[in-house]
Amino acid sequence: MAPRLITLSLFPGFLLSLALPHAVVLAQESVRPDLQGVWSNASLTSLTRMPGVESLVVTPEQAGVIAASVPIGGIEGGFDEGDGINNTPDVAGDDFGTRAYNNFWVDPGATLAQVRGEYRTSYIIDPENGQIPYLENPTTDFRPTNFGSRYVTGIGDASGPEALPLAERCIISDRRAGPAMQSALYNNTYQFVQTDDYVVIDVEQIHDARIIPVFASAEEARAGHRPEVLMPYMGDSVGWYEDGVLIVETVNVNPQQMRESPTAITNRGKVTERFVRHSDSEIVYSFTIEDPALYSQPWTAELSFYAIEGQLYEYACHEGNYSMAGILAGARRQDVDNRQESPLNRR
Repeated sequence: MAPRLITLSLFPGFLLSLALPHAVVLAQESVRPDLQGVWSNASLTSLTRMPGVESLVVTPEQAGVIAASVPIGGIEGGFDEGDGINNTPDVAGDDFGTRAYNNFWVDPGATLAQVRGEYRTSYIIDPENGQIPYLENPTTDFRPTNFGSRYVTGIGDASGPEALPLAERCIISDRRAGPAMQSALYNNTYQFVQTDDYVVIDVEQIHDARIIPVFASAEEARAGHRPEVLMPYMGDSVGWYEDGVLIVETVNVNPQQMRESPTAITNRGKVTERFVRHSDSEIVYSFTIEDPALYSQPWTAELSFYAIEGQLYEYACHEGNYSMAGILAGARRQDVDNRQESPLNRR
């Protein structure tokens, strides 16, 4: 996409007619699709389909009705176009901390996800019911942890820094970072960079950078996986191009990240991502999760990245993470109060 931007800025008349058709050919027919640029996957669609909605694809009118009822930040009600979202509570009120941020900080998107022009009610397309096919009796003691209640109530383990979720510690941006990249409450912007040997995906949220080596074939890529003992954040990813598609296979994702992920896998699982340049403005992205220790079948989700004007901005998470010290200090104060109230300390 960089050549198209250069020709538009320098020779808007003559070269425009040459550059745009060439970009379309690259996008649709090349063995190596052009994925470079700045993209966003922001939408109000979630991984799973909400109760009462049966169809994956809905009309624009139906999409508008559903979008208006989507919870924002875990709270029912959707956007409040006035002074905030979901009637953001006053500081020090009884319900402070139980609702989402105000509009200045929140940017989850304003519509349901669109893929190839269709409005989608879930990212999951297989199984058809839009739900994760968990095993009733998993063959592992690995259990993902749901931090939704912690976000809504503020109640959770604060026994030490390591007890806090990775996102609160500014280590990784949960579902945005991948594998299985999805939108969230804000900062749903990505920059894709391609070289002959690598694809780099820079995630605006905490600036997680996925550095994916690209091989000549699936066989060479799988042989290029690192030793199993290495379990990095975002996993061990390798890629290859096949019929105009970038395919990325990821295994051995850090277990702590997976325990906080809606797309968890164990060391027996893998995530396979596919990037297809559908048009100048859209990358259709899908991921398939396979793990016989957690799921009854492989399952697939699909969404799109859309080209945006602008750039990624600094996300100074560590520099501005005053909440972590406050959380730990408050927990220690609570420990002291609990000890003072203990029957053993009463006379």
